[in-house]
Amino acid sequence: MTLVGHLINGQMVASDDRTQDVYNPATGEVSKQVALASQATVAQAIDAAQAAFPEWRDTPAIKRARVMFKFKELLESNADKICALIGDEHGKISHDAAGELQRGIENVEYACCAPELLKGEHSKNVAANIDSWSEFQPLGVVAGITPFNFPAMVPLWMYPMAIVCGNCFILKPSERDPSSTLFIASLLKEAGLPDGVMNVVNGDKDAVDALLHHKDVKAVSFVGSTPIAETIYTTANANGKRCQALGGAKNHAIVMPDADMDNTVAQLLGAAFGSSGERCMALSVVVAVGDAAADSLVSKMQEAMKGLKVGACTNASNDFGPVITRQHQQKVFGYIDSAEKQGATIVVDGRNPQIQGYENGFFVGGTLIDNVTVEMDSYQAEIFGPVLQVIRVDTMQKAMDIINDHEYGNGTCIFTRDG
Repeated sequence: MTLVGHLINGQMVASDDRTQDVYNPATGEVSKQVALASQATVAQAIDAAQAAFPEWRDTPAIKRARVMFKFKELLESNADKICALIGDEHGKISHDAAGELQRGIENVEYACCAPELLKGEHSKNVAANIDSWSEFQPLGVVAGITPFNFPAMVPLWMYPMAIVCGNCFILKPSERDPSSTLFIASLLKEAGLPDGVMNVVNGDKDAVDALLHHKDVKAVSFVGSTPIAETIYTTANANGKRCQALGGAKNHAIVMPDADMDNTVAQLLGAAFGSSGERCMALSVVVAVGDAAADSLVSKMQEAMKGLKVGACTNASNDFGPVITRQHQQKVFGYIDSAEKQGATIVVDGRNPQIQGYENGFFVGGTLIDNVTVEMDSYQAEIFGPVLQVIRVDTMQKAMDIINDHEYGNGTCIFTRDG
């Protein structure tokens, strides 16, 4: 069986004793295994990055940017392979995977502007006989810890800019779908990046802890769940590292009585169910102002959802695929169960969908739940699945109060003709 290893100092390494299964979520079968880095393996990657840093730091920005220009070309020419790897391990349909990759490439394009972005400032005679100037200096070895739901895009938020600015990078991607992330990182060597500047260590909490406690890691960037984000941020700061940590979200839409309901439904279909709802910007709650608006919305959503196609990534006509693991599938089902037990109405039930030929896959069908209240577990949690909930209120002020009071309140959109 294929073993996915690590990228350290320009070489693929797979020598760790611990491994974990990697699944094809559409079939439910183990497709390969991934090596879980020990603290020694993480230290090896950090040492390689530290050794590469002086020369890379002193490389002119224009030469560093040339690597990114070539990297962008390689991402585009290998797009089909990358999207297939994402689909095989994440389950994402090809059009979603292509959109994710394109968003990542846009970050590489921005990194190509480094010679301009890294220009400092000079202010002459800011005080008597005193001039002032500013310049940008790389930190050294920096790290990124990224989630399963965007194995291409989220890492590309991080390391292209870090590297082009003269830093060396250690990436710890999700061990659930590591292959596309590792392949993308390997393209940097083909683009001309010196060995040791970019390293990938696959692993679990042991690898994360090693990064957070190592003295040579100067900064950490994280995207994932809120509890883990809080731990990452606290631990990184306690060890004197710069840190940015992005956690969970609960995105709402307010639907006003005058909304164009057909347009609203069309927008909600993609926002709620795209990528199986496994994204922090998924629109998972509608707050409908007035029963007339709610009734119309629910009726039209119920009809529109009949056309949603759920299935494997190999069929590009599918709207979305499975969720990432059997455990996560059962977790999503549990939230639907709890909403029903607590008094909500399951209008469209996505529990246990039957996908011909993929009966053992980790599928959750599109789910619509009406009459949800703020006390319900399904509303309080970030479900991270293809589930749209509807809350009914009397006024827009009540809608805004509900959104502002939510612990994970994040993005909000308003559907109305009163622009």
